[in-house]
Amino acid sequence: MEHFRRMIRSEPLPRIARSPLGALMLLVLLPLGGAAARAEQVEVRLRLPVRARIDLMDRRTVTVTPFLVLSQEGSSSVERRGVDVEKEFDRYMRRLIRRNTRLKILESGPVDYPTFDLEDLAQDAEFWSYLGERTQADLIVSGSLDFDVQDRSGYRTEEYISPFDGRTYYRQVLVEDTGYEFDIVMQVYDGRTGELLYADNFKDFRQFEAERADPLAGMFENLYALEDRIAGIFTQKWVEARRVLFND
Repeated sequence: MEHFRRMIRSEPLPRIARSPLGALMLLVLLPLGGAAARAEQVEVRLRLPVRARIDLMDRRTVTVTPFLVLSQEGSSSVERRGVDVEKEFDRYMRRLIRRNTRLKILESGPVDYPTFDLEDLAQDAEFWSYLGERTQADLIVSGSLDFDVQDRSGYRTEEYISPFDGRTYYRQVLVEDTGYEFDIVMQVYDGRTGELLYADNFKDFRQFEAERADPLAGMFENLYALEDRIAGIFTQKWVEARRVLFND
């Protein structure tokens, strides 16, 4: 294109360009030639619906059974702070279901599991249909919880400027951090047939400085990070996506 412009400047104008109408046509054609030579790139944001994992049609009630709590790393720290992981998670699930669905939550009462192996439980449709009949729940939410408190303290290298000579040096400093990891296995059963409708594994890790470390706060930081995914089991969610369009 630049070569074309230079050629126009250096060469005598053709006869068509010497007339007013011809000069106007030439000026119109030049920008069109530049537009055709390049395509514009436009980025747009779209809100896309993500369907709920479970169809709630004709389902009105749900019960949340006691989740199985696996052995915890740092469990003494959790117990010392008076944190009941299963109870806190049960409250959280009830709030989440009430906020995102119209399901009525029914009490499950004590549940005597025939086994503590989740894979075996998933195959025991007879047990879940019995529990559904006993509670009169259309859906049964169950699973396991593994909440770990991890000591992440250690020495790290940092640079500092000496106040004496103004030079930069490196030194090893002790940093005391605590990590919180929540591993949740979620299962949802049909209360009438005992069929496993949905199963997934949700994991999240958060790390805090020692003075800010608190097991209950760490656990809810994990849950807030996973909330959209967990809520997506029962309700449609919207996600933002970016797409690039080429306009030629």
